[in-house]
Amino acid sequence: MAAVTLALILLLVASAAHKFIQRDSMAPVTARLVGVPAAAGALVLLLAASAEILAALALVMPATRLGGAMAAAAIWTSYAVALLRHRGSVLDCGCDLVRREKPVGLFAILRPVLLAAAALSVALVPPRGWTVDAPFAAAALLALWFAASELAAIPAFSRSAKGMKS
Repeated sequence: MAAVTLALILLLVASAAHKFIQRDSMAPVTARLVGVPAAAGALVLLLAASAEILAALALVMPATRLGGAMAAAAIWTSYAVALLRHRGSVLDCGCDLVRREKPVGLFAILRPVLLAAAALSVALVPPRGWTVDAPFAAAALLALWFAASELAAIPAFSRSAKGMKS
C-alpha cells in the first residue's frame, strides 16, 4: 500500500503544481466548474491547490495519514461531482496536466472516482511503512495513470470506446 500512497502523494503535488503554473488558463474553467463568478475562479483554484498540498503532506506523516487520505478522497469526490455536472461540456478540466479542451465524458468523471477509491483504500488499510520498492511501484502506477489519460485523448480511441458500449 506504500506504493499507492506515494503515487497519490505525487499526483496531489503534481496537480497542485499544475494549478499554480497554469492558473491563468485554469481559473476561468474552475469558476465554470464550480459555478462561481469568473473573478472568484483564481481563489477557488488556489484553495483547491492548497487542499491538495495539505492532503499530500498529511499522507506523508503516519500520525495524519488517515486524515490525509480522507481529505484526498473528499477532494477527488468533489472533482468528480463537478465534472459530472458538466458532462458533455467542452472544456479543459486540467485533469491530465496537459492543456486540452475536450468534452467531459465518462473517463474524465471516473478518473477522480478511482482516485477517491484509492485514497479510501489507503485510509482503510493499516500502514506497513515505506519499502525500498515503493518509489518504483509508485512511478509505474503514475506512468500507467498518465498513459491511460493519453490514450483517452486520442479521438479514434475515444470513438472506438463509445462503439464498444453498443
